[in-house]
Amino acid sequence: MSISFVALPSEVARRLQAGGPDANGQTPEREISPGKGIPCRHCLQPVGEGEPFLILAHRPFPAPQPYAEQGPIFLHAEACPRHPGGDEVPPMLASPRYIVRGYGKNDRIVYGSGQIVDTAEIPAAAGKMFEDRRIAYIHVRSASNNCYQCRIDRA
Repeated sequence: MSISFVALPSEVARRLQAGGPDANGQTPEREISPGKGIPCRHCLQPVGEGEPFLILAHRPFPAPQPYAEQGPIFLHAEACPRHPGGDEVPPMLASPRYIVRGYGKNDRIVYGSGQIVDTAEIPAAAGKMFEDRRIAYIHVRSASNNCYQCRIDRA
């Protein structure tokens, strides 16, 4: 099964980088990167040491509902190119393992699909998960904090 890692849409990133409100209606906070642990959800690259970045609340779902998790994410403060997609693990996924969790067309969790996998195994795990036709897309989330990282779609 072919997969593609999907970054935050450019129109969302540009609105936030221009000071638009986050999922809480607040202006994103601006900080300077210490050089580790700051993954940009638009280019799917780490934010380099000394570079400005934004911290903001994000809900990666089309509308609020009981399963629409919301949480903090990081984003380059300045415009960056959107990750082109593809099946290679993005550079920002630098932790040893992540949660992968399937969602249906109704944007609800497909129960029993969530698992913690080693980073290098994410593509294989996602391909196996997509064998379940109930799964429309997959989220990659932090295994330690459950923060949204990126989405995986069928390619």
